[in-house]
Amino acid sequence: MQRLLAPPLPDWLSALLPAQIRRFSARVDGVRLHVMELGKPGPRPSIVMLHGNPTWGFLYRRVAELCALGNHIIIPDLAGLGFSDKPRSPSWHTLERHAQLIGALLDGLDLQRLVLVGQDWGGPVGLVALASRPERLAGLVLMNTVIGPPLPGFRKNAFHRLSQLPVVSDLTFRTLGLPQHLLAAAQGDRRSIRGAVAKAYRYPLRLRRDRAAPLGLARMVPDSLYHPSIPALERSQQFVEDYRGPAALVWGERDPILGRLLRRVHRSLPQAEVTATDAGHFLQEEVPSEIAEAILRVVHQAHEASDSKLSDPA
Repeated sequence: MQRLLAPPLPDWLSALLPAQIRRFSARVDGVRLHVMELGKPGPRPSIVMLHGNPTWGFLYRRVAELCALGNHIIIPDLAGLGFSDKPRSPSWHTLERHAQLIGALLDGLDLQRLVLVGQDWGGPVGLVALASRPERLAGLVLMNTVIGPPLPGFRKNAFHRLSQLPVVSDLTFRTLGLPQHLLAAAQGDRRSIRGAVAKAYRYPLRLRRDRAAPLGLARMVPDSLYHPSIPALERSQQFVEDYRGPAALVWGERDPILGRLLRRVHRSLPQAEVTATDAGHFLQEEVPSEIAEAILRVVHQAHEASDSKLSDPA
């Protein structure tokens, strides 16, 4: 896989990123994905950090800096978000397609063993990608995400119901810039996303023509048990339930979207060490130290497990 030049960033935005970050673009199945990288591959598994809607790799900047010493970290922007290519139609966005692109990126980077860190759509996108590459998953850290389909009788929240409305959804998502202009409303501490940080999330979606992804990813949330995302979510859940390796859950319980799902996710991943916090949906902005500690524990456990296998004479 060829590494291409990444799109330039304005100076004020570059100054918010860790100095040691390297940026590149990778063409995957005809789509250019923007990737940030820290460190180099080594004996420990690489750490892949996946964001969700409507953020980009910037979300992990503080967590990545805390995990950087001695580790290799890859932070892609999902297609349509950040500085990756931005298809113009919301219907382009499907869970299967995003998982296919991330899986192809992992193949191209030749990441043989990795710890997946996922939040929001980054959880199922990464899990579906790895479900067909299970031997690569050495550790798992999930935050405020879903891993499987909704239960029968579920009700979508107002935000996701809005995304299904014709005309109105296009107006609010494309013209008014929802939800990237309202990220602070999902936080435990609304002061955690303001000023230059809030501007950094809005900047990649500053042009109306580039705002298809927030609406497309919102529509990826099932509105029935026959929704196109259901088969992929079922594979995601089965993959998690079959996984027996090191794991951790770090949860923002003041998240108005996914804060109540911690127990359900933990039932599917019972070996995971749980860290419950008062953070909101974008908890990387509120509790980066707690997240980094969980990631480093899982990386250490995964590395020890690998060393144990190598030293086992059987």
